[in-house]
Order: sequence, then structure tokens, then C-alpha cells
Amino acid sequence: MKTEDLINLISEDTRRPVNISRALFIATTGGAFLAAIAFFSTLGFRHDIGHAVETVRFIFKFFVTLSLFGAAVSLIGATIRPGSNPGGRRWFLLVAPALLLGAVAVELYVTPASDWTEKLIGHNALHCITIIPALSLFPAVPLFLAMRNGAPESPGIAGAVAGLASAGIAATLYASNCFDDSPLFVAAWYPLAIMLVATIGFFSGHRWLHW
Repeated sequence: MKTEDLINLISEDTRRPVNISRALFIATTGGAFLAAIAFFSTLGFRHDIGHAVETVRFIFKFFVTLSLFGAAVSLIGATIRPGSNPGGRRWFLLVAPALLLGAVAVELYVTPASDWTEKLIGHNALHCITIIPALSLFPAVPLFLAMRNGAPESPGIAGAVAGLASAGIAATLYASNCFDDSPLFVAAWYPLAIMLVATIGFFSGHRWLHW
């Protein structure tokens, strides 16, 4: 297409521009709502939730998952606006791994070495690496649809960040059902499931977020 033709097409396009921030907010909240419906329709809270909320290990899981979600969501807008610089916000993605590393160090210190393997393997590893990606689909789809209104300079990175945000939502929901609260289990299996979603998001971004 010639430059003159492109300019004419743009000038003839009278559609009202989409408010990207608003679209992302609606996609994120709507996707989280859909994921919650799917979660509570199939799994729901663990049966001892009343006791679990009184334990540090259980509550800690949500510090990790929500810090990941918050960091990823804060970056999505920047990834789909040309020339936008996320600045120091990108470093927020290190908060969740740092929390996990610190918790693992404490867990190894307070737990007998003979129990490390049992706590690492847990009882729900397969559930973890299947349910988190499955639940991530619900926020990921509306997020990708909203992000198509932007113009990412790196579609793959944009898709990966959307995957991290979606996985953060899914992991938060799943954490309320998972009986394995040890940081050893969380550090071994949650990141595996989350990185799977981020990887799928990366390649999906290459495919669907080009402009």
C-alpha cells in the first residue's frame, strides 16, 4: 500500500478511538469475574478454609499471587502503546519471586530436612499445573481482545505480560482451594504453571497482537 493511500484511509476513518485504559479495566475485571464463576462452579474453597486463613503459610500464597497480578497489570498498558516506557514498574515483577525465595529460605530453616521432599512434592502438583492454566483462559481472552485496540511494539512481550496477569488471577483463585501451603510447594509448582501461561501468551501475542 502506498503512503498516500494509507494517509487517505486514516483520514477517512471516523470511528471514535477506543479508550484503551477503560477497555483493559473492563477486560481484567470481567475476565476475573468469569474465572471466579468457573472456579466456584467446579472447585470452590478448600473445606478447612476457616482454619486455613489463620495460618501464615496459607495467607502468604496470596501475597505472592497478588503481587504478580498487580505487577503484570501495571505493565499491560505500556506494552501496547508505542513509545511508552514502563520505567521502574517492570522491576515490580521481581517482587513475587523475591517473596518466594525468602519464604523458601525460612521454610528450609524451620523444617527438618527429612520433610523437605514431602513438602516439595505435596499432594496437588498435577492439579496446580493444569488448573491454573485452565482458569487463566477466562481473563486472557478478554484481555487479548482489549489489547488488540493498541499497537504493541513487541507483541510477544505484550502477550506474555497479559499471560502473567491472567495467571496471577488464576493462581489467586486456585490458592484458596490448594491444600499445599508450604513455600517449597508454591515455589516449585506455581511458577511452572504461571510460566506455561506466559509462554503461551508470548506466542499468542506474536500471532494475534500484530498491527
